[in-house]
Amino acid sequence: MTVPPEEGLSLGQDFPEATYEQWQQLVSGVLSKTGAKVPDASAPESALTTTLPDGIEVRPLYTGGTTTNGNGGPRGFPGFAPFVRGARPEANAARGWDIRQRHTRADAAGTREAVLGDLENGVTSLWLAVGEGGLPIGELEGALEGVYFDLAPIVLDAGAEFGRAAAELLRLRGRLPGGAEPAPGSVLGADPLGHAARTGAHEAATALRQEAAALAAQCEREQPGLRTYVVDTLPYHEAGGTPARELGCALATGVAYLRDMTEAGLPVAAACGQLEFRYAATADQFTTIAALRATRRLWSRVVQACGAPAHAGAQRQHAVTSPVMMTRRDPWVNMLRTTVATLAAGVGGADAVTVLPFDDALGLPDAFARRIARNTSTILLEESHLAGVIDPAGGSWYVEELSDQLARAAWAWFQEIEGAGGMAAALRDGLVAERLREGWAERSRALARRTEPVTGVSEFPLLDERPVEREPAPQRPGGGLPRVRRDDAYEALRARSDAHLAATGERPKLFIAALGPAAAHTARVSFVANLARAGGIEPVHEPVTVDAAGAPEAFRGSGAQVACLCSSDDLYAEQAAGVAAALKAAGATRVLLAGKPKDAGRRAEYEGAGVDEFVHAGGDAVALLTSLLDCMGVEA
Repeated sequence: MTVPPEEGLSLGQDFPEATYEQWQQLVSGVLSKTGAKVPDASAPESALTTTLPDGIEVRPLYTGGTTTNGNGGPRGFPGFAPFVRGARPEANAARGWDIRQRHTRADAAGTREAVLGDLENGVTSLWLAVGEGGLPIGELEGALEGVYFDLAPIVLDAGAEFGRAAAELLRLRGRLPGGAEPAPGSVLGADPLGHAARTGAHEAATALRQEAAALAAQCEREQPGLRTYVVDTLPYHEAGGTPARELGCALATGVAYLRDMTEAGLPVAAACGQLEFRYAATADQFTTIAALRATRRLWSRVVQACGAPAHAGAQRQHAVTSPVMMTRRDPWVNMLRTTVATLAAGVGGADAVTVLPFDDALGLPDAFARRIARNTSTILLEESHLAGVIDPAGGSWYVEELSDQLARAAWAWFQEIEGAGGMAAALRDGLVAERLREGWAERSRALARRTEPVTGVSEFPLLDERPVEREPAPQRPGGGLPRVRRDDAYEALRARSDAHLAATGERPKLFIAALGPAAAHTARVSFVANLARAGGIEPVHEPVTVDAAGAPEAFRGSGAQVACLCSSDDLYAEQAAGVAAALKAAGATRVLLAGKPKDAGRRAEYEGAGVDEFVHAGGDAVALLTSLLDCMGVEA
């Protein structure tokens, strides 16, 4: 049907305008039917509010009238202070973001092969780990043979050896192709405070900071466009930091480096131009988008307070897909995680994006993994046209409000660090470590209870999966803040199961005693089987249905020591006590029941018949699985 131009097409013109109050009434009606508890009767939607780390609350609906100050705080325009909407007016619309690949091999030949392969197939800049935990500095020339310095920006990551690495890179400019001028975007990678956070070498940080400031002054005089510093938040992210904690650490570190450079004689505006900021991008896409927008706003405020012109507050951002979210089991799922994280980094306005290969947690990535990593950005840029819109999240009430809340939480943490004497003192005295530890402890509880699920690890794991093996990566410097991963607790459980399999030829088993027809027990059987596999325990569901008479023989034939009853509450009332008693008589060391009886009397009845524990959603899965492996005699 063709609609005449004069009539137009307004799908809502025949309906009355809905109000927020009407929506609240409908929400209240639905919640009352479900029996959900409503914390605030005047705002029934409060029952649907989710609390994120850093005390940030996510509501189910956002409108212009429900956000902070009506618009989520100051935004401005892209390329203008406070740079919430982007550091440059054109953002990434002209050329897309810089596709930056990380290389950590310790041999020049292997690095050169990987580097040239990446540059020939879409990568636009190189991030090289050199010195301890990477390529020897003396082999940098061989690794970069054939690389055109005027086309491919190079970012160094040399820890305490950044001075030597920088000198070698600058020496090579005249000896390798395109050596007249380094490509815009090259960074020498000095981060003395980040190195101290990684290694705990706080005493050496003072001398390194002076060396970095002198190098920055030299670059400002002799190497225009070359940046000296990286303000790297990955040490704090990998120690379990929350988004606001990471942003606050970035601000405090950046301020410390500004002080160092101004003491070395650089004007504040020039000092700002010597900094690049590195952030983690996670599969929590909206938080990543909001974090990148919020930190630009905060840094603009810092630079303004330092008396520099507004344009100096435009922060250059390098986003790296989160190492914490990468799993060792079912690593193929990491491709999906990094895709979402890359999308979030692009929407958030990152200038450069590094996609960690899906096998990054297992060792040195192979050629296929590097190919997928670089093509993730290429597809989002060339096929999805993600960079074609400047600040695509701008105007979303949810994103604006989330950006504002993150900015406020990060600013409060930044002020706490400054009040403690600055970033160096906060690191040395343990304040940063303590706050990061608190945040990780809270997140660990969510991971253990699977309220933060990890696909392929805590949810839908594959016990018969063939392990993916990679060449070991060079050992990175440590000794300071810890490095954590979301899969740590479950990986420890699976490692125990693997060792038991290697020693005995079979995995520990859990017998599933399903009562009644499939319709009654399938949901809970699936729940228990999934839970057991997360701990490396093989569920045995044979026969499909048991009763008190047949359960003992089936249990003894399963080879298991522990059993779990699965069925509906109604069938539990009829059969659970009898089956539990029969299983105990057959030698079950522990009997579990899938569910959470609401009636105290019924619960006591089951316990009296031999049920040792009740398994249900929201329970501590790690604690339960650990105790089961202990009970089964699986060595830790």
